[in-house]
Amino acid sequence: MVNKSPNNQLKKIIFITGPTAIGKSENAIYLAQKINGEIINADSRQVYKYLNIGSGKLSKQELKIVPHHLIDVASPRKNYSLGQWLKAAEAAVKKIMQKNKIPIFCGGTILYLKALKEGWLLPAVKPNYNLRKKLSQLSSEDLYKKLQQLDKLRAKTIDRHNKKRLIRALEIIYVLGKVPPLIKKPKYQILILCPQIDKKNLFHKIEIRLKQRLPFIIKEVKKLKTLGLSFKRIINFGLEYRWFGLYVSNQNKNNIYADTNFIYNRCLQDIKNFAKRQIKELNKIPEVYYFKNKRDLYVISKKFIENL
Repeated sequence: MVNKSPNNQLKKIIFITGPTAIGKSENAIYLAQKINGEIINADSRQVYKYLNIGSGKLSKQELKIVPHHLIDVASPRKNYSLGQWLKAAEAAVKKIMQKNKIPIFCGGTILYLKALKEGWLLPAVKPNYNLRKKLSQLSSEDLYKKLQQLDKLRAKTIDRHNKKRLIRALEIIYVLGKVPPLIKKPKYQILILCPQIDKKNLFHKIEIRLKQRLPFIIKEVKKLKTLGLSFKRIINFGLEYRWFGLYVSNQNKNNIYADTNFIYNRCLQDIKNFAKRQIKELNKIPEVYYFKNKRDLYVISKKFIENL
């Protein structure tokens, strides 16, 4: 259903989301052409330069069809935080609206969607890269134990397996003493759109896509290594980068990670599990409108924009 915010003064934006391989980018480009919009990336890996094949980034030609924002804006050597994305996203919305165009977010990073929808105001604690480097040496389990000791309330709500969030929580605690309660101040009316999900068809698309990308992902991992990224850093990007980073780093060794079939199958299962988690998280958001086709996408978006 359409976002029914009581504050009609909130700026209207559209957010196309969904699990990996569902067809978000294709639909976003179609809609942007139909309603005079520009696209803002909401995928946490596509913000990084050089992460192209594994992140599912559009080709340079496809990116030229309509203007895209927040793609290739970060170095893969450093983490790009949620706070950085929110600040850049707000600037992109302002820039697009100044041209009397419609901002269309596109991506499957549900954390970005939640933060934007709820208007999260994050603690103004700057990244401490030396601390992050030190904490990254610890396991998720050890990081979680540290967090439990320092801030029991935050430990109860955090994903104990998400190393990146655990490190950020500890980083904030070392500056402020604890993680302050999350302040929410919505700035936008958001129409959240997702293609209707047929899991069987989705998993088939995931499998076909991974097979097609296989040689190119291996080539991309090797390129990232030549650019100075460590295998540890490459693997940290997850999914395709995790498994094919392991493959490339073990090619000359006699172990299971040098087996292409093993790596492919494990990667495929990881991507399917990731898609399941995305679907589970989307099911928790009642405002999501699941559209059947491009016509449905256009009609509901037009009604939202025109406030009919």
